[in-house]
Amino acid sequence: MTEPLITTPLRERAAQALGDRFLHEALDIATTRFIALRRDAFGDFPEGEALRDRARAIKEATLQRLDAHLETLVANIERLGGHVHFATTAEEAREIVLDIARRTGARMAVKSKSMATEEIHLNDALQAIGVTPVETDLGEYIIQLAHERPSHIIAPAIHKTKGQVAELFSRELRRPGLPADPEVLTKIAREELREKFLTADLGITGANFAVADTGTVVLVTNEGNGRMVTSLPRVHVAVMGVEKVIPSMTDLAVFLAILAKSATGQKLSVYTTLVQGPRRPGELEGPDEFHLVLLDNGRVAQLAGPLRESLYCLRCGACLNVCPVYRQIGGHAYGYTYPGPIGILLTAMLNGPASVRDLSHASSLCGACADACPVRIDIPRMLIELRREVNVRGIAPRSERIVFKALARLLRSPTLYRLAARIGRAAQRPFVSDGRIRALPSFFGEWTKTRDLPSIAARTFQERWRDLS
Repeated sequence: MTEPLITTPLRERAAQALGDRFLHEALDIATTRFIALRRDAFGDFPEGEALRDRARAIKEATLQRLDAHLETLVANIERLGGHVHFATTAEEAREIVLDIARRTGARMAVKSKSMATEEIHLNDALQAIGVTPVETDLGEYIIQLAHERPSHIIAPAIHKTKGQVAELFSRELRRPGLPADPEVLTKIAREELREKFLTADLGITGANFAVADTGTVVLVTNEGNGRMVTSLPRVHVAVMGVEKVIPSMTDLAVFLAILAKSATGQKLSVYTTLVQGPRRPGELEGPDEFHLVLLDNGRVAQLAGPLRESLYCLRCGACLNVCPVYRQIGGHAYGYTYPGPIGILLTAMLNGPASVRDLSHASSLCGACADACPVRIDIPRMLIELRREVNVRGIAPRSERIVFKALARLLRSPTLYRLAARIGRAAQRPFVSDGRIRALPSFFGEWTKTRDLPSIAARTFQERWRDLS
């Protein structure tokens, strides 16, 4: 297990989020803007659809020979003077980074935005050995001050309004009376972080891609902090899921052409940083040591598993922006590191299907996520597969399994179906109002707590068709 035990039921977490008007205000502004920007970006880019197909094909071909590409990547990074570590679990990944920190005598670590380090809960582990982690991405810095976790894959503080950020900075940075002005707040964050960059011993990043043929680790960011983290500290550690490897620079060009458009609607991110090992003789900047931690943590098992397509994910966040569930409850209600539709799949991959017993149903299966995904991951199909697995393994509540088993038998039998329609038509009468069923007794009432059901028609389609023919 890589996540702490989630004790609060999803229904309670969602109800709390639904009652938070500040959350709704922040989510509506941000996701609506992201959706519009993405639509415009691809609308002005006629090659976009073909490149999405090409990117998907590259991902699949890479996974088919993942071991060979990883071997090539390792050989080239070591040729350039870097060190590569393989971590089977989150615990192993943490220990690798902690060992590097201990050996080098690190006291402060500056971090660029990384979902992989969130996945392995690295910050808490660093603090436990006396190393102070400092998030330098503005969104991550905000949530670190708030003692929260990211609520979005690319916009960690998407759930906060500028007024809330101003209050947070005023309190945590002891600067009372700050205005809710993004420029002022950004300037203050920059002032606070500048000294940290100059004094940190250790720089920690994730990686958007790693190019096997050249041994290049690629960071795609919109803030200059990523380059500060990789060039100023004397040791740089990058933590990367094994699925992020790609074969060549030609392939990288394909992904760069669609990543920013899908994530933020930009033609390209502001900074695309290519890291090739430690500083070499004659170079003026860069670390003395470079380490790449290749993280498995359940990924390799899915190469032949039902969640294989989730390994295509570029972590762009596009599926979150269009998801009607995410847009109502935000990321924290999901309870794990990765929120949104793709987050449900990644959570199941990292923690097993029991972790998504409820989350697998936190989707309308509308297909908007698959339409938005830059590599066309069929998220709805895999969510349905997860629901089936939860049922088959007996993880779903017993009452739910009994009801759906009975329903499946009913739908396979025309005789039972016709009989059930007649019985249901009579049994529903006390509960029907204006053609809708708004409340049901017993555990059936769970269905009508948040939705109305249409009443059973007075005459079925088959009955009408028989009369017409």
